[in-house]
Amino acid sequence: MDFLHFDLNQIIHQTMAKIENNEALKFLNIDESLYKTNISRKFENRKKYQPKDPKMILSFIPGTVLDIMVIEGKHVEMGDLLMILDAMKMQNKLKSSIAGRIKKIHVNKGDKVSKGTLLIELE
Repeated sequence: MDFLHFDLNQIIHQTMAKIENNEALKFLNIDESLYKTNISRKFENRKKYQPKDPKMILSFIPGTVLDIMVIEGKHVEMGDLLMILDAMKMQNKLKSSIAGRIKKIHVNKGDKVSKGTLLIELE
């Protein structure tokens, strides 16, 4: 009876050599740690992460604008009520997450908005 014999250290060494010499591998930065890996085309072509801008108030759910409590040019403080958005029979009160001045209101009372619609812009 013949047995196959594998030298695991040799296989690991050969695999590491192939990885080090592979030009197709790219570096991936996760929490300031670099990893050398294969990157798929899907990953390379994905929409890049953009941190949210606190000056842009977006709808978080589709709904209807019931009421707008502010006007352009008005100064608002953190926690001030900006508008009421009716969604799924619930009235959601949108409050300011920062202090600032209302630069532009992009919707009107009664408008139907989808998720991610720009509602109010602060400066």
